[in-house]
Amino acid sequence: MALAAERMKAMRERRRARGLRELRLVVPDARSKIVRRRVAKEVASLDRAREIEAMRWIEAVSEFDAP
Repeated sequence: MALAAERMKAMRERRRARGLRELRLVVPDARSKIVRRRVAKEVASLDRAREIEAMRWIEAVSEFDAP
């Protein structure tokens, strides 16, 4: 186990020397039925007109939509 920990430490040091930093993210598990139900409930409660308005604004200010 110590060998694996030493390898990880060396890898982190090499990355830090290159200006990189390890980042861990914890996100909801989309495979979970509870999470999927919660997302479905939140999506169902969205106001369609407001969402369309928001998408139009995003498209209008998006640099990717420029001619």
